[in-house]
Amino acid sequence: MKEYTAQLSNRDGRWRLYVALFGPVSQWPEQDLGSVPAVPTVAERSRALDGLGFMFTEGAEWEWTEYSETLDDDTSPVRLLASIVVRSLDGGAP
Repeated sequence: MKEYTAQLSNRDGRWRLYVALFGPVSQWPEQDLGSVPAVPTVAERSRALDGLGFMFTEGAEWEWTEYSETLDDDTSPVRLLASIVVRSLDGGAP
């Protein structure tokens, strides 16, 4: 069963969830979760992944990373990026 990385990010006030599919032709299926003030719930993220044809792998947990929008500039806005391991709903390649 092939595993992929799904990521959740916020840019310009909009939350986006996407899955990184690397290969001969890389793809980034994406779901826009809209402009909401709080981080989308786990249930909302799960529904978005389902809409893209993916699901969380058993025991997977979200990992959060903080990074500066401008590298090496501590006055730059901070961005959050969450990652989790997923698999396709049918267990094969998407």
